[in-house]
Amino acid sequence: MTFPARNFLLSSPTAETLYFEYAASMPILDYHNHLPPADIASNRTFETMTDIWLAGDHYKWRAMRTAGVDERYITGDATAREKFDAWARTVPRTIRNPLYHWTHMELQNPFGIHDRLLGPDTADSIWEETRAKLAQPAFSTRGLLEHWDVRLVCTTDDPMDDLRHHRAHADDHPACVMIPAFRPDRVMAVEDVPAWNKYIEALGEAANQEVGDFASLISALSARCDYFHNHGCRLADHGLSYVPVHAIGEADASRIIKTLRDGHPVPPAEAAGLAACILTELGRLYHARNWTQQFHVGALRNVNSRLLRSLGRDVGGDMIGDWPQVEGIARLLDRLEQSGSLPRTILYNLNPADNAAFASLLGCFQDGVTPGKIQLGSGWWFLDQKDGIEQQLEVLSNLGLVSHFIGMLTDSRSFLSFSRHEYFRRVLCSVFARDIDHGLLPRDLPFIGKTIRDICYHNAERYFQFPNLPAKETSA
Repeated sequence: MTFPARNFLLSSPTAETLYFEYAASMPILDYHNHLPPADIASNRTFETMTDIWLAGDHYKWRAMRTAGVDERYITGDATAREKFDAWARTVPRTIRNPLYHWTHMELQNPFGIHDRLLGPDTADSIWEETRAKLAQPAFSTRGLLEHWDVRLVCTTDDPMDDLRHHRAHADDHPACVMIPAFRPDRVMAVEDVPAWNKYIEALGEAANQEVGDFASLISALSARCDYFHNHGCRLADHGLSYVPVHAIGEADASRIIKTLRDGHPVPPAEAAGLAACILTELGRLYHARNWTQQFHVGALRNVNSRLLRSLGRDVGGDMIGDWPQVEGIARLLDRLEQSGSLPRTILYNLNPADNAAFASLLGCFQDGVTPGKIQLGSGWWFLDQKDGIEQQLEVLSNLGLVSHFIGMLTDSRSFLSFSRHEYFRRVLCSVFARDIDHGLLPRDLPFIGKTIRDICYHNAERYFQFPNLPAKETSA
């Protein structure tokens, strides 16, 4: 038995042709992920599958808890082999969950294990086989990036980061470029006033200036944008529950910042107004540098306070939120549009109920100059599976131009997650093939194939204008 089969997710011979002749060989521009820059710069190797596969993967952790696995075998002090065995026992129970697909895709590529399903009876052989391969140079971090033909990875970095790992990596002239992305979320996290003040002090030190009012805060952020730009940065990213609707003026923003700097909390409405004001000024900074801004919105985080107290953040205690989303984003884009400073923008929504509203927003701010300037980002987090990807493609096709879509990203901390690009490309080809087979699109495979290649790679290449991409041949 081979699983996944060669035609996995490919619904017809037409889909197979589109995938194998047009999509499969395309390189990858991974423009948003959470890979550790130090691991890439040092060309880290991993001893076991637990190290590369289970550590930090809250998708798997949630499934293991649901299957009744004790926390000791998830994030606790169990050995690497004990944790792997616990996952092996869990995998058969993930049937029809995307984890079942992803697990076996990642065993098949890059490990070449396609004749066994992971479970208690195969755990020994898979543990030993993968451990032997992980010791090989081809399975180092850079080896894996080369295996998937990843031309660029864009990490997610705090404005205070000194980016030393990005410099070290660039000095080695690697086959895969690594650049930072600017993630200033902590600037707007004013709920914990002492923690915010400590952060602002450090930000001021990094920018070599005092931060005491709104103007000096924006000046410090501008200085850090310059620093990031000089290290290749061309994207910013914001992970927010929602974008506030109403922005306040600079005078009120300065008053609020001075209140916070004096150690006093501010009402939630004032914090929201300050965040909207900061986001507006950041958008202008991004536009001035020809960057792209990204908004990941809709996560209700840390709802399990026991889990938060015992294990911390990003451990599987987050969920889809249901705030009103689009008005705040629309108002932000409009403020930037009015001042002639709206940068390229990618919107990622987490609640599928918002798909159509987000897709309809795009056309309001396209400028007739940059193709697909405002993008509906790929399905992410809870939506980066087959149904979520299909829904995103359908709503974008109906309300926008899917031909200008910039395609998939990993949004992952795992070096095995590049199989998500294969997963996406198979779904993409199946969607187009279904329409061809039903007579909804012409059976002009070179024409459709070019669109497939554009979505897989070329649209992103043109959209982001990344500097210093490796000069390699790609299919036109």
